[in-house]
Amino acid sequence: MKARLPDSALDQLFRAAHTAHGFRPEPVPDETLLALYELLKWGPTSFNCQPARFVFVRSPQAKERLKPALSAGNVDQTMAAPVTVIVARDSRFYEHLPSQFPAYDAKPIYENNAAMAQDAGFRNGTLQGAYLMLAARALGLDCGPMSGFNLAAVDAEFFSDGRFRSNFLVNIGAADPAKNMPRGSRLPFATAAQIL
Repeated sequence: MKARLPDSALDQLFRAAHTAHGFRPEPVPDETLLALYELLKWGPTSFNCQPARFVFVRSPQAKERLKPALSAGNVDQTMAAPVTVIVARDSRFYEHLPSQFPAYDAKPIYENNAAMAQDAGFRNGTLQGAYLMLAARALGLDCGPMSGFNLAAVDAEFFSDGRFRSNFLVNIGAADPAKNMPRGSRLPFATAAQIL
């Protein structure tokens, strides 16, 4: 077994991390976004399929393109966030399987079964979105994930060829603690889990 991470790291990743609802005006440079991807890409996916695609919406012009698709309650926080990540999935992720999983010819599994490709793409792409948030927190960034937006509008604006499909959004940057909401409780182990 590997060494346990120190409590300070566990706090940063989980216990002290809040969903950010406001951000300080501190930019997130390209180097940080590249480092973020370099971390998250190592998270496991089935057959190493890596279906997630990430659009880092940072410029004022790109934010204006995103704004009409946002739910009213998410506009201010998204416009204030230094970066909003569109976590999407590639509907033809399996085209990369020959190079990404050379141990087995998994491409036909998905190429010949649209329903299975949809399920695997959504499941594993969502998992990669969670890796994105953990990597962001590990790099000292705060996250505000959101599903309050019009997926079809985002897809039409950013993925008009139909290959990529949006899943959820994540605002990232340095949170404004004054805009944090009170921390919600979490279900106890006995309610949410069991050991068989």
